[in-house]
Amino acid sequence: MQSEQQRALRNTIPDAIARAVRRSPGKTAIRFGERAWTYRQLDQAAARVAGALAQWGLRPGDRVAAFGKNSDAYVLLWLACLRSGLIHVPVNFSMTRAEAEYIVTQSGASAIFADPALADRVEGLPCKVSGTLHGGKVRDVLAAAASGPAAPVSDSLTDTTPAQILYTSGTTSAPKGAVLTHRALLAEYVSTIAACDIRESDYSLAALPLYHSAQMHVFLMPLLLCGGTTLIADSPEAGYCLRTIHAEGITSFFAPPTVWIALLRHADFDPARLGSLTKAYYGASIMPVPVLLELQQKLPALRFYNCYGQSEIGPLATVLGPDEHAGRPASAGRPVLNVETRIVDETMQDVPPGELGEIVHRSPQLLTEYWDKPELTAEAFTGGWFHSGDLGYMDAEGYLYVVDRIKDVINSGGVLVSSREVEECLYTHGAVAEAAVFALPHPKWVEAVAACVVRKRGHEDAAEEELIAHARQALAPFKVPKRIVFVADLPRNTAGKLLKRQLREDYAQLFGT
Repeated sequence: MQSEQQRALRNTIPDAIARAVRRSPGKTAIRFGERAWTYRQLDQAAARVAGALAQWGLRPGDRVAAFGKNSDAYVLLWLACLRSGLIHVPVNFSMTRAEAEYIVTQSGASAIFADPALADRVEGLPCKVSGTLHGGKVRDVLAAAASGPAAPVSDSLTDTTPAQILYTSGTTSAPKGAVLTHRALLAEYVSTIAACDIRESDYSLAALPLYHSAQMHVFLMPLLLCGGTTLIADSPEAGYCLRTIHAEGITSFFAPPTVWIALLRHADFDPARLGSLTKAYYGASIMPVPVLLELQQKLPALRFYNCYGQSEIGPLATVLGPDEHAGRPASAGRPVLNVETRIVDETMQDVPPGELGEIVHRSPQLLTEYWDKPELTAEAFTGGWFHSGDLGYMDAEGYLYVVDRIKDVINSGGVLVSSREVEECLYTHGAVAEAAVFALPHPKWVEAVAACVVRKRGHEDAAEEELIAHARQALAPFKVPKRIVFVADLPRNTAGKLLKRQLREDYAQLFGT
């Protein structure tokens, strides 16, 4: 039980939301389809969902998995978990049953709420509570938001209470759950508001998945705390986004480079119909400079922001602002307000400007741990700094340039894929003797999953389509190799280490880029 003084001093995400509600109670906070929620209505609905979660047997500290596409119900469950001291666990809605089961099991989730269309993938998973986000007959989040007793903010809630476990791929086949507290996320929201010029007057289109930390924690939540309005869409389809920006007068939009490229190449792309848009954010993967320059040339009044980071830091670490693009369009910018960034060598010594090293961070935005993985947590914080696993350099003015990932993680369309996970899947096919999975440049996805495979003797007739079909049965679509090339041998150095860099060089033109 908190004392009166502790409650007065408390600063959690629900406390920050309460301040936004008091400032703008009647203003529209979010819209989805035909439904619109004012700040007061959203807060009251989240309180009713929190009451339902308690009635369904969930208690502070329980993990709650969310398996759904973008919707107002998805946001309501997230806000209700925050109020209740529950830990929200977003699950990528394109995952297979086996992949979703790993996250539910590893996090020890007590509950899972899914879209009805996805429910068959998680039916029967080991959770004491299951329900739907919307449209269900029992334990339905959207229905709970409309009626029932409202629950107050949990009295046990503090700024060190875990708010979310974000699962992120690494070099191992098993994803890691980054634990982010209320304090970490609030620090990240403050950094975002300052660096990305988030304002109460913004009208944002949220078309990228809310399970992804960028859409949720760099755009939706900071704007919610500032009193702006967000239109939530369930897909970033280019034609829809172009029509909606024009029809709604959208002023702010975030998308990874793949979506910006799709907008630029769409038959309906017309700069004259995008006049309301004043702020354009990109990130989650590296934007090709020629594409950025073409966008700037066709939309000269639009202010561009390059956002770089990773889930473990909330996720925003650096920003290249619109007034900084002219001289350094390939840069990821400078560290945001609550982040300190260095480029170090293997001994944790700073490298000179222009020299390559690992990008490391120190920040209150950082994760407290990888869920139930103490060894990986200790490794990530070696030397008192968080190791990003990214390779980069800084120029003399302190601007960051991200060159490559030290770990073999493929960033396809802004979604991270573990190369080892894909390799292990390919190895389960009877014809595969050796496999190497790596990233290649792709005109749509920026990076695409590709593989080189050595076939076993006697299986020389195994075809590319056969192996891709095999991978599709076990992996989410974004992890399946888009091309598989058969080779006699894989390149290695004298120590026997596989040379993926050589494969990337040898097959750089495989997708015609």
